[in-house]
Amino acid sequence: MELAPAFLARTLVSPAPAFAFPRSSARPRRAVVAAAAPEWKPPGAVASTNNYVVPLDAAPSGVTRPLVEILRDLNKRVPDAIVRPASRRASASDPVIPWYHANRMLSFYAPGWCGEVRDVIFTNNGKVTVVYRVTVRGTDGEVHREAAGTASLNDARFDDPVAAAEEAAFCKACARFGFGLYLYHEDETP
Repeated sequence: MELAPAFLARTLVSPAPAFAFPRSSARPRRAVVAAAAPEWKPPGAVASTNNYVVPLDAAPSGVTRPLVEILRDLNKRVPDAIVRPASRRASASDPVIPWYHANRMLSFYAPGWCGEVRDVIFTNNGKVTVVYRVTVRGTDGEVHREAAGTASLNDARFDDPVAAAEEAAFCKACARFGFGLYLYHEDETP
Protein backbone atom coordinates (compact mmCIF):
# COMPACT_ATOMS: atom_id res chain seq x y z
CA MET A 1 0.00 0.00 0.00
CA GLU A 2 1.67 3.18 -1.17
CA LEU A 3 0.62 6.46 0.35
CA ALA A 4 1.19 9.94 -0.98
CA PRO A 5 3.95 11.85 0.84
CA ALA A 6 1.53 14.68 1.57
CA PHE A 7 -0.53 12.29 3.62
CA LEU A 8 2.42 11.06 5.65
CA ALA A 9 3.89 14.40 6.61
CA ARG A 10 2.71 17.97 6.47
CA THR A 11 4.20 21.16 7.73
CA LEU A 12 2.36 23.09 10.38
CA VAL A 13 3.40 26.70 10.71
CA SER A 14 3.01 28.24 14.13
CA PRO A 15 0.84 31.36 14.09
CA ALA A 16 2.52 34.75 14.33
CA PRO A 17 2.61 36.18 17.86
CA ALA A 18 -0.10 38.67 18.83
CA PHE A 19 2.51 41.35 19.46
CA ALA A 20 5.23 42.41 17.03
CA PHE A 21 8.92 41.99 17.80
CA PRO A 22 11.23 44.84 16.89
CA ARG A 23 13.00 44.16 13.62
CA SER A 24 16.35 43.54 15.33
CA SER A 25 14.98 40.74 17.49
CA ALA A 26 12.73 39.16 14.93
CA ARG A 27 12.69 35.42 15.25
CA PRO A 28 12.24 33.03 12.43
CA ARG A 29 8.91 31.28 12.52
CA ARG A 30 9.04 27.68 13.63
CA ALA A 31 7.89 24.86 11.44
CA VAL A 32 6.64 21.68 13.05
CA VAL A 33 6.40 18.50 11.03
CA ALA A 34 3.73 16.08 12.11
CA ALA A 35 3.85 12.58 10.70
CA ALA A 36 0.68 10.60 10.45
CA ALA A 37 0.02 7.22 8.98
CA PRO A 38 -3.20 5.30 8.86
CA GLU A 39 -3.53 2.38 11.20
CA TRP A 40 -2.66 -0.62 9.08
CA LYS A 41 -3.24 -4.19 10.17
CA PRO A 42 -2.26 -7.24 8.16
CA PRO A 43 -5.17 -9.35 6.92
CA GLY A 44 -6.39 -11.72 9.60
CA ALA A 45 -4.61 -9.86 12.43
CA VAL A 46 -7.82 -8.65 14.02
CA ALA A 47 -9.41 -11.26 16.25
CA SER A 48 -13.12 -11.58 15.78
CA THR A 49 -15.20 -11.58 18.94
CA ASN A 50 -18.03 -13.49 17.27
CA ASN A 51 -16.66 -16.89 18.21
CA TYR A 52 -16.29 -16.19 21.94
CA VAL A 53 -18.78 -17.64 24.37
CA VAL A 54 -19.00 -14.25 26.04
CA PRO A 55 -18.36 -11.27 23.74
CA LEU A 56 -15.68 -8.86 24.90
CA ASP A 57 -18.00 -5.87 24.83
CA ALA A 58 -20.82 -7.61 26.73
CA ALA A 59 -18.99 -8.02 30.02
CA PRO A 60 -19.84 -5.45 32.68
CA SER A 61 -16.97 -3.68 34.38
CA GLY A 62 -16.47 -3.25 38.10
CA VAL A 63 -18.07 -4.94 41.05
CA THR A 64 -21.78 -4.47 40.53
CA ARG A 65 -23.58 -7.52 41.94
CA PRO A 66 -23.97 -9.35 45.24
CA LEU A 67 -22.10 -12.62 45.73
CA VAL A 68 -25.24 -14.74 45.82
CA GLU A 69 -26.08 -13.70 42.23
CA ILE A 70 -22.51 -14.22 41.02
CA LEU A 71 -22.29 -17.69 42.58
CA ARG A 72 -25.72 -18.63 41.20
CA ASP A 73 -24.57 -17.65 37.68
CA LEU A 74 -21.27 -19.51 38.02
CA ASN A 75 -23.25 -22.67 38.80
CA LYS A 76 -25.15 -22.48 35.50
CA ARG A 77 -24.58 -25.11 32.87
CA VAL A 78 -21.51 -24.40 30.73
CA PRO A 79 -22.11 -24.16 26.94
CA ASP A 80 -21.20 -27.46 25.27
CA ALA A 81 -19.09 -25.59 22.70
CA ILE A 82 -16.38 -24.83 25.26
CA VAL A 83 -16.22 -28.22 27.00
CA ARG A 84 -13.24 -30.39 26.04
CA PRO A 85 -14.49 -33.83 25.11
CA ALA A 86 -12.80 -36.80 26.79
CA SER A 87 -11.20 -37.71 23.45
CA ARG A 88 -9.25 -34.41 23.47
CA ARG A 89 -8.00 -34.77 27.05
CA ALA A 90 -4.81 -36.75 27.48
CA SER A 91 -5.70 -37.85 30.99
CA ALA A 92 -8.54 -37.65 33.46
CA SER A 93 -6.69 -34.93 35.37
CA ASP A 94 -6.61 -32.58 32.37
CA PRO A 95 -8.96 -29.59 32.70
CA VAL A 96 -12.43 -30.14 31.30
CA ILE A 97 -12.75 -26.46 30.33
CA PRO A 98 -9.76 -24.62 28.79
CA TRP A 99 -8.41 -21.87 31.03
CA TYR A 100 -9.11 -19.08 28.53
CA HIS A 101 -12.82 -19.94 28.48
CA ALA A 102 -12.93 -20.12 32.27
CA ASN A 103 -11.20 -16.72 32.38
CA ARG A 104 -13.71 -15.15 30.00
CA MET A 105 -16.71 -16.61 31.81
CA LEU A 106 -15.39 -15.40 35.17
CA SER A 107 -14.90 -11.93 33.72
CA PHE A 108 -18.50 -11.97 32.49
CA TYR A 109 -20.22 -13.34 35.60
CA ALA A 110 -17.82 -12.01 38.25
CA PRO A 111 -16.26 -8.76 37.02
CA GLY A 112 -13.49 -7.72 39.36
CA TRP A 113 -12.33 -11.28 40.11
CA CYS A 114 -8.64 -11.89 40.61
CA GLY A 115 -6.36 -14.87 40.76
CA GLU A 116 -2.93 -15.59 42.13
CA VAL A 117 -0.42 -18.39 42.33
CA ARG A 118 -0.02 -19.15 46.03
CA ASP A 119 2.70 -21.77 45.82
CA VAL A 120 4.83 -23.75 43.36
CA ILE A 121 6.19 -27.03 44.69
CA PHE A 122 8.74 -29.19 42.89
CA THR A 123 8.87 -32.74 44.20
CA ASN A 124 11.70 -35.27 44.14
CA ASN A 125 9.71 -37.63 41.95
CA GLY A 126 9.72 -35.24 38.95
CA LYS A 127 6.41 -33.44 39.41
CA VAL A 128 5.41 -29.84 39.95
CA THR A 129 2.35 -28.74 41.89
CA VAL A 130 0.87 -25.25 41.66
CA VAL A 131 -1.59 -23.91 44.23
CA TYR A 132 -3.87 -21.24 42.76
CA ARG A 133 -6.39 -18.95 44.46
CA VAL A 134 -9.36 -17.32 42.71
CA THR A 135 -11.06 -14.44 44.52
CA VAL A 136 -14.54 -13.29 43.51
CA ARG A 137 -15.66 -9.87 44.67
CA GLY A 138 -19.26 -8.83 45.09
CA THR A 139 -20.97 -5.74 46.43
CA ASP A 140 -21.40 -7.49 49.77
CA GLY A 141 -17.90 -8.92 50.20
CA GLU A 142 -15.43 -11.31 48.65
CA VAL A 143 -14.87 -15.05 48.72
CA HIS A 144 -11.96 -17.16 47.52
CA ARG A 145 -11.30 -20.77 46.60
CA GLU A 146 -7.94 -22.52 46.24
CA ALA A 147 -6.99 -25.62 44.33
CA ALA A 148 -3.85 -27.49 43.33
CA GLY A 149 -2.80 -28.77 39.95
CA THR A 150 0.04 -31.18 39.27
CA ALA A 151 2.03 -31.96 36.13
CA SER A 152 4.97 -34.21 35.42
CA LEU A 153 8.21 -32.46 34.53
CA ASN A 154 9.06 -35.30 32.14
CA ASP A 155 5.75 -35.35 30.25
CA ALA A 156 6.40 -34.64 26.57
CA ARG A 157 2.87 -33.21 26.12
CA PHE A 158 3.82 -30.06 28.02
CA ASP A 159 6.15 -27.38 26.74
CA ASP A 160 5.92 -25.79 30.17
CA PRO A 161 4.86 -28.17 32.97
CA VAL A 162 4.48 -25.29 35.46
CA ALA A 163 1.99 -23.56 33.16
CA ALA A 164 0.11 -26.85 32.70
CA ALA A 165 -0.10 -27.32 36.47
CA GLU A 166 -1.24 -23.69 36.85
CA GLU A 167 -3.98 -24.21 34.24
CA ALA A 168 -5.23 -27.31 36.05
CA ALA A 169 -5.19 -25.50 39.41
CA PHE A 170 -7.00 -22.45 37.99
CA CYS A 171 -9.73 -24.56 36.40
CA LYS A 172 -10.20 -26.58 39.59
CA ALA A 173 -10.43 -23.39 41.66
CA CYS A 174 -13.13 -22.14 39.27
CA ALA A 175 -14.93 -25.48 39.67
CA ARG A 176 -14.90 -24.96 43.43
CA PHE A 177 -17.10 -21.93 42.79
CA GLY A 178 -19.39 -24.26 40.86
CA PHE A 179 -18.21 -23.28 37.38
CA GLY A 180 -18.49 -26.51 35.37
CA LEU A 181 -18.36 -28.60 38.54
CA TYR A 182 -21.00 -31.00 37.23
CA LEU A 183 -18.60 -31.93 34.39
CA TYR A 184 -16.18 -33.50 36.85
CA HIS A 185 -18.93 -35.78 38.17
CA GLU A 186 -20.92 -36.38 34.99
CA ASP A 187 -19.86 -40.01 34.61
CA GLU A 188 -20.71 -40.90 38.22
CA THR A 189 -24.17 -42.29 38.85
CA PRO A 190 -25.80 -41.86 42.26
